[in-house]
Amino acid sequence: MSAVAQETLHDCRDAYVEALLEAAEYDERIVVVVNDSVGSSKLAPFAERFPDRMVNVGIAEQDMVGIAAGLANGGKIPFVSGAACFLTARAMEQVKVDAAYAQNNIKLCGMSPGMAYGQLGPTHHSIEDLAWLRAIPDLAVVVPADSVETAQAIAWAARHQGPVFVRVSRMGVPDVNPSGYRFEPGKAVLLREGADVTLMANGTVVSRALRAADLLAEEGIGARVLSVPSIKPLDVDAIVAAARETGAIVTAEEATVNGGLGGAVAEVVVEHHPVPVRRVGVPDTFAPTGSAGWLMDHFGISAAGIAQAARETVARRDR
Repeated sequence: MSAVAQETLHDCRDAYVEALLEAAEYDERIVVVVNDSVGSSKLAPFAERFPDRMVNVGIAEQDMVGIAAGLANGGKIPFVSGAACFLTARAMEQVKVDAAYAQNNIKLCGMSPGMAYGQLGPTHHSIEDLAWLRAIPDLAVVVPADSVETAQAIAWAARHQGPVFVRVSRMGVPDVNPSGYRFEPGKAVLLREGADVTLMANGTVVSRALRAADLLAEEGIGARVLSVPSIKPLDVDAIVAAARETGAIVTAEEATVNGGLGGAVAEVVVEHHPVPVRRVGVPDTFAPTGSAGWLMDHFGISAAGIAQAARETVARRDR
């Protein structure tokens, strides 16, 4: 069993709130705007510490982003916190126009993304968000893999001038990044060396990719594992190097395969160094109702599923 699988699982929302509190202590411009989601965002400590720096607009996501734009125009640094499915789907025009087009200094924090709200069904699955947001110019898109990276991404977002979207995972994940890790926008993170195939993942799926590499190693297949927290900007150099040096790539993400990490990587590969690419994620369908764990396994977004995709992709390359 992988050492990753034996580690303690962490809720990245806890790291999010701790990092936000720390940033707010040093920068009085930081405020929070929520859509009646103080509890699900675990923001009670922020409300207690800074009651006059939180705006709860109720269930009104479009207003939430619009109000954040007004606060940004007034010199504040608003962190917009709400369920990713509603923050993106309901407020997409405001994200596009008020945040990205206007280049307002807004930090969009998509809580409980992917299929974290499994039992609530397709209306609450946020699997299209990465594809939608990646298509919007001048918007940074970050998908942290663990609590360490979540805290790092929030700290970076607080310092960064411009609009940012950060996925904040609800599902428990082990810490996968090395001690002393520092998040850098536009940089992939090499977590494991390998020469036969590259596994690229982000968010909750990175630990699964590492376990898949363990399974492949037992068969003599050396899998490089790249964590790709920064979808925009993207680490083109790391992707091209992986294509040249391993000749086969598997992407894995808790999102639709149409346009997210898989789409971004495929675009780079086909333009710079074509090799076989397999995208693991939710296919062109609405994800059904079920627990988050069951849904991940159902779509093969698991160690076993990623390993099998790698075997098939290596076989395609070697034909």
